[in-house]
Amino acid sequence: WRAVGMARKVALITGITGQDGSYLAELLLSKGYEVHGIKRRASSFNQARIEHIYEKSQSKEEKVPFYTHYGDVTDLNNLVTLLNKTQPDEFYNLAAQSHVHTSFELPVYTAHVDGIGTLNALEAIRQAGLAGKTKFYQASTSELYGKIQEPKQSETTPFYPRSPYACAKLMAYWCVVNYREAYNMFAVNGILFNHESPRRGETFVTRKITRAVAAIKAGRQNDVRLGNLHSTRDWGHARDYVECMWLMLQQEEPEDFVVATGETHSVQEFCEIAFAHAGMELRWEGSGLDEVGIEKATGIVRVKVDSRYFRPTEVDVLLGNPEKARTKLKW
Repeated sequence: WRAVGMARKVALITGITGQDGSYLAELLLSKGYEVHGIKRRASSFNQARIEHIYEKSQSKEEKVPFYTHYGDVTDLNNLVTLLNKTQPDEFYNLAAQSHVHTSFELPVYTAHVDGIGTLNALEAIRQAGLAGKTKFYQASTSELYGKIQEPKQSETTPFYPRSPYACAKLMAYWCVVNYREAYNMFAVNGILFNHESPRRGETFVTRKITRAVAAIKAGRQNDVRLGNLHSTRDWGHARDYVECMWLMLQQEEPEDFVVATGETHSVQEFCEIAFAHAGMELRWEGSGLDEVGIEKATGIVRVKVDSRYFRPTEVDVLLGNPEKARTKLKW
């Protein structure tokens, strides 16, 4: 930006300490942005994913314009203050209670953070007088489709949420649409299907499997216990998906986009591939709660089904249609 004599673009990111927040911060810094992240106060260290960026921001040799601020999307006044202070060109709302299974145990908290939190972010932009300046990105989710109404889900597929998490995200989705139409704000929903990476939280099924495989290979663990082995998901990589977030805010007009790979795979398939990477081939026996994954070479049971990990209302299949993003965003 400085090379062409333009002011440096400023971005504000909630959920900066998460998987997507850290990748997005890296991407925006590489494009010459000044990046501000909002983090929650915690008594234990919660910045592992952004520590390498923070270190660069403190370095004299390779100093990057990266700043963090304490805050929370449930605190409207705090958001207004931070918006007034940073005056961002782009605001990415990635903060959430993002675990579906946990949302059944914390439904009201999830609604406050994921639903009201998004409304707070939109209202804060309006109250700070930035509705005409700040472009807003909302981290929406394929969980909105839930009990799927079409085999392949696109921007026009009806929603049928199947968890408190999805219900809260449904409120957030429609708040974005409403503020876009009511106040002419540049506000968009990125309906992202599952996206993974080495930075994915360790309680999510992909990391749970890969960490278990490593521990089993190292002799520190005998098996892994999972929920529904036959759930299928459209899995992509988080680094690819944050690029799409950025692209959405570079368009002339605000529009919502599905971000997906267009392929779906089962948890069972994921297990087979992960174990095979570590030199362990699996075969499957039994059904339902008695289904097990057995290591072919040794006959040892490596994968077991545990009903504790079943959801009260299951989402069996998710498969995204990313054609609009491919065509319009050239993603």
